[in-house]
Amino acid sequence: MAQATFHFPRGFLWGTATSSHQVEGNNTNNNWWAWEQEEGRIIHGHKSGLACDWWGGRWREDLDRAAEAGQNAHRLSIEWSRIQPEPDRWDEGALDRYREILRGMQERNLTPMVTLHHFSDPIWFSQQGGWESERCPELFAAYVNKAVEALREYTSLWVTINEPNVLVFAAYYVGVWPPGKKSPAAVFRVMTNQLRAHAAAYRLIHKLQPTARVGLAFNYMPFTPAVSWSPLDRLLAKIQGDAFNEALPRALAGGVLRFLSWRRRLPEVKGTQDYLGINYYLQEKVSFFSLFQSMEKLPSSTFEGNGSQVYHPQGMFEAVRWGLKSKVPIIITENGVADAEDLLRRRYMIEHLHQLWRAVNFNYPVKGYFHWSLVDNFEWERGWTQRFGLWELDVETQVRRKRPSADLYAEICRENGISSEMVARYAPEIFEKIFPN
Repeated sequence: MAQATFHFPRGFLWGTATSSHQVEGNNTNNNWWAWEQEEGRIIHGHKSGLACDWWGGRWREDLDRAAEAGQNAHRLSIEWSRIQPEPDRWDEGALDRYREILRGMQERNLTPMVTLHHFSDPIWFSQQGGWESERCPELFAAYVNKAVEALREYTSLWVTINEPNVLVFAAYYVGVWPPGKKSPAAVFRVMTNQLRAHAAAYRLIHKLQPTARVGLAFNYMPFTPAVSWSPLDRLLAKIQGDAFNEALPRALAGGVLRFLSWRRRLPEVKGTQDYLGINYYLQEKVSFFSLFQSMEKLPSSTFEGNGSQVYHPQGMFEAVRWGLKSKVPIIITENGVADAEDLLRRRYMIEHLHQLWRAVNFNYPVKGYFHWSLVDNFEWERGWTQRFGLWELDVETQVRRKRPSADLYAEICRENGISSEMVARYAPEIFEKIFPN
């Protein structure tokens, strides 16, 4: 049996990721809580409820687990609706609570990565037009200014907006997220305002904290024709990929936003990222005639999700290579798989991290990896039906149970790499693939 270890660079960030609405519980003043109360919005009528009860203090035990498992970083988000519950009111108690959490991370030797916006908005913001409003960048900037001023003592690594591409398409094109619109024109307006809000936040953060590292976290999804020789499938895959993966990063690089027939110059957004955050999960197979319904299985891949989304480890390498266009360092800010039985996650983790190691060995500037997620959490319109956690959560009792993949990730973090012994123990079925004779 081959024996070797694939090591990552010294100082590499190893962590897990969470987000406020998904773990805190009782976030009753944001648009997602309101959305959950509407019939038919969330699968099976699920509600976030207590979530993982982080606001009640259970962040302590979860972050203890992260630190004990050898992680040296954690990515979390803070909740705009808690910090600014009304347009003219700031909640200093909420800021104190976030200071306590970030201080707790430092005490556990976890480098905090703080996301300022992770899908949820204050209800008052939504009532004023939300991300479609011309005032949205200044409103977001005021919140960012308040939050960063309060928390800069504890972190210098910021994500302004998480997955702006997912937010805009889910909420304004497909309509499965609040406010539930289906309008290409709204997509363009929101993209414009997201970019302007990010650029304003970027400059504010650097004014308050010159040494800060500030970026966005994009979801990268390779779009592949379901039938490789079909011109229609290939055309649709190109159109989908251009809109989802390219429009926003291209605007940040060149200062011009292009989406379908719309075009707008935004010179102020050019060059406003110190690193690129990449969230990578799956590959999307595209069929012109069945529109996102799977037609055939890609070689060496396993179906997951809705049938057209494919488990595709090589996509991690492709994601990093895609990110090189930004010409800044790269952090994998999310990667994981919904697997309640923990049957696929160990293989998924090893294969994706092996592809990330390949990228590092091409001298691609990858600085860290955050697994999604530390503990099962509320998965937006899919409620509690998808379980991404290294730790299982019983929603009724709040009891956590460790999955075997948590032990694997702990060994990877402590080793700063993947060893043949780990693969033989946790995923022997792929040993020859990872360590061929």
